[in-house]
Amino acid sequence: MVLNYLKLIRPINLLLIVLVQLLIKYALFNPFEAFTTLSDSQFLLLVLATICIAAGGNVCNDLYDVAIDRINKPSKVIVGNSISEKKASIFYVVTTSAGVLLGFYLANIIGKPAYVTLFIGIAALLYVYATYLKTMLLIGNILVAVLVAMSLLIVGIFDLIPATSASNQAAQWAVFKIVVHYALFACILNFIRELVKDLQDINGDKNGGKNTLAISIGRSRATNVVFVLGALLTLGVIYYMYEVLYAHTWAVLYFLFLVVAPLLLFCIKSFEAEKPKDYKLLSILLKLTMLTGICSMLLYPFVIL
Repeated sequence: MVLNYLKLIRPINLLLIVLVQLLIKYALFNPFEAFTTLSDSQFLLLVLATICIAAGGNVCNDLYDVAIDRINKPSKVIVGNSISEKKASIFYVVTTSAGVLLGFYLANIIGKPAYVTLFIGIAALLYVYATYLKTMLLIGNILVAVLVAMSLLIVGIFDLIPATSASNQAAQWAVFKIVVHYALFACILNFIRELVKDLQDINGDKNGGKNTLAISIGRSRATNVVFVLGALLTLGVIYYMYEVLYAHTWAVLYFLFLVVAPLLLFCIKSFEAEKPKDYKLLSILLKLTMLTGICSMLLYPFVIL
């Protein structure tokens, strides 16, 4: 039973959120000696709040995707099979409420009570996405990508911004700008991955009344869009290497072999993709690139500084 609940919240995705937030705190903020607000225990509560909201969003999404999932991935449907819809709904309410309450506590601890609206807003958007927005062309894809980026930015918002003053503003912004760069990378990468998932799930999405890019313009043209976006992201990473990392050989080599190379492979495979298994491989490549991309933060204490 516990295993089914774990599958429902997509633990791998949640672990990626935990990892990126830990890296921002301890591989960026600490080495740069940035002024921060949250103690270690308070920061862990921020991480917990984030994954509770994300877990709730995953459960809500599955609740409203049962019919589509029975077509796209019948062997992996949990809601209605291993877990009843009623129990899944209760689980959604509990996890989401826990995330919002933890956010409320942290917002008051740092003296920024209005910050709780971030958690309330994200939870609300995840619900609206699951119930309505994901049926609209590109809107749902963009929203998911932006919310993924927010899981990075929220660390800076809660931990860095409240400790910023006139005297340290320049140094604080220099660190926060790095977080923004990673958030932008995560946003674009996840937007592309959402399009790839739509290509993979096109049959179920048609029956579920969704209007994805793959349905709207056809699988072949949507695949071409994915290829172009992947190529543009690859060029963007290369430009970043040239502008920011050119003087640090190990950083350049890391990005070249562990970020650019997988992206190039993605572009090649997307150009050839035709079957669902091809799109599944593309999705895996993007997730691996996300992992290697965020792990590059480990370079800052040893190479960049």
